Amino acid sequence: MPVMHFRIQWPDGDEANCYSPSQVVNEFFTPGHAYPLEDFVQRSREALNIASERVRQKYGFACSAALDQLAQIERDAERFREHADATVKVIELI
Repeated sequence: MPVMHFRIQWPDGDEANCYSPSQVVNEFFTPGHAYPLEDFVQRSREALNIASERVRQKYGFACSAALDQLAQIERDAERFREHADATVKVIELI
């Protein structure tokens, strides 16, 4: 499966390099676009769950790295939940 990374910028300016075992993230994110926090988390949840399921279909087991990445995104997003206007920018898809 073609691995893909997506680099993001959190509302406080911190950047993170995120992992997906599938290029499905292309269907959920546009480079240079800033997403409202909850929208970004939901898109990440959908994309990474689909990616993990694609691994399961091909290899017979879910992708723990995709699920770990989702958990990290959800933990990091918690820092900004009280900011109604918080956005996450997708810098690039790699």
